[in-house]
Amino acid sequence: MANEKIPYKIYLTEEEMPKSWYNVRADMKNKPAPLLNPGTLQPMGFEDLRGVFCDELIRQELDNDTAYFPIPEEIRSFYKMYRPSPLVRAYCLEEKLQTPAKIYYKFEGNNTSGSHKLNSAIAQAYYAKEQGLKGVTTETGAGQWGTALSMACGYLGLDCKVYMVKCSYEQKPFRREVMRTYGASVTPSPSESTAVGRKILAEHPGTTGSLGCAISEAVEVATTTPGYRYVLGSVLNQVLLHQSVIGLETKAALDKYGVVPDIIIGCAGGGSNLGGLISPFMGQELRGEAKYRFIAVEPASCPSLTRGRYAYDFCDTGMVCPLAKMYTLGSNFIPSANHAGGLRYHGMSSILSQLYHDGYMEARSVEQTSVFEAAELFARVEGILPAPESSHAIRVAIDEAMKCKETGEEKTIVFGLTGTGYFDLVAYQKFHDGEMVDVIPTDAELEESFAQLPPQPETL
Repeated sequence: MANEKIPYKIYLTEEEMPKSWYNVRADMKNKPAPLLNPGTLQPMGFEDLRGVFCDELIRQELDNDTAYFPIPEEIRSFYKMYRPSPLVRAYCLEEKLQTPAKIYYKFEGNNTSGSHKLNSAIAQAYYAKEQGLKGVTTETGAGQWGTALSMACGYLGLDCKVYMVKCSYEQKPFRREVMRTYGASVTPSPSESTAVGRKILAEHPGTTGSLGCAISEAVEVATTTPGYRYVLGSVLNQVLLHQSVIGLETKAALDKYGVVPDIIIGCAGGGSNLGGLISPFMGQELRGEAKYRFIAVEPASCPSLTRGRYAYDFCDTGMVCPLAKMYTLGSNFIPSANHAGGLRYHGMSSILSQLYHDGYMEARSVEQTSVFEAAELFARVEGILPAPESSHAIRVAIDEAMKCKETGEEKTIVFGLTGTGYFDLVAYQKFHDGEMVDVIPTDAELEESFAQLPPQPETL
C-alpha cells in the first residue's frame, strides 16, 4: 500500500486497537532509577507505596521487565467511546508552509476531557474500583487531567477530589465546571484545607501555585482519608505505560501505508503524552531495529530537560512524595504563570529522563509567544484550535518542516496533538491583545532552586 494516496485522516478499526499496553522499560538497557524513601534513601518497594497508590498500579510502576500488559476488557470498551483516534496527514499545513516535508499528527482531543489524559484516567480509576476503594485524589494543572479523571470516576461511580493549581483554577473556570458536572470536588491549590497547603501559603503568600503544590495536597488527603488513594496524570512509569496506546495506534496507522517517520515530536511537561507517543518507536530503536529523531519540546519558562539537573528530587513542593531521579529544576521551583498549565512541572518522567541522559532524545525549549504564533497558524490552516501544551509540538514541527524547505529534504515528521484549546481562550485573548510576555528564569534563580535539592544517594 506504500504508493497508495494517503488519506487526510487514517483511522484504525476498533478491532485494530491495541489489546495490550507496551512497557518501554523492558527494552531499556539502563532502567529508570528506582523511587527512593526520602528518609532512608532506600528504594521503595510494593509495601512502601501501598498507602499512596492502588495495588495493581504499584505493580505496573515497579515492573521494568514485562514488555506487554493486557488491557482489561472494561477499559478497552471505554476506550471505544473515543478511540481509535485519527492520525492526520497535515496536507493543508504542508501546502501553507510550501515544505517538501510530510507532516502527520496524532489527534487526541476528540473527547470531552479535550486531551490524551483519559487514556490513563480510566485505567487508574478502573484499578481503584477493582480494589474496592471509595475514591481517589489528584492534582491538575491546566485541568485536562482533572477533567479526564472526573469523567472516569463518574463512569465507574468513584468519588473524585481534585486539587487544581490556583492560577489555572482562576484562568479556566469552565474547565472546573466540567469536572463538577462529572461529580468531582475541585479545590484551588495551595489551599487552607490541608496542612501542607497552609505551610506553602505561609512560605509563599499570594502564590499562584504549581503542580508540585497541588500534588502535595492531594497526597496528604489520600493518605489521611480511609478508602482513598492518590492517582497522578503524568510522570510515573504506569502513566507512560497506559499512554503507550497513543504510540501503538500511531505506528499501526503509519504501517498501513508503509510510512516510516524521520522525526517524532511531542510537548513535554511531566512526560505522559511524549512517552506514550514515542514508546513503540523508541522500543524499535532500543532493540536496534530502526533509527529515529525524538524531540521533546518544553516551555522556556519551565525548562527541566534543557536547563535542569539530573538528580534525585521530590516529586512535589511539599516534600511528602518519594524521591525520583529525573531532570529537575528543584521541587521548590515555582514557574511563572505560563498559559500551558499542563507543562508547568519542575521535573520530568524518570523514563524520559533516563532516555534523554543516554542520548536517545533531543530537547528544545520555546517561548510561549512563538508557541501561540504557531497555534494560530495551525488553527487557521488545519481547522483545530490546539491546546497551548500541544502547540509547543506544533512550533517545533513547523520549525523542522521549514528546515526541510531550506534543504529540500522530504522528511516525514510526526507530532502529538494532545488536545484542544477551547478552555484556553483567556490565553489566546492575551496573545491577541499583545499582553502575553515570555518569562524565562535566570541562571541565578535556577541555581537558588538547585541549592535546595535533597541529599543525593551515593551508590545510585
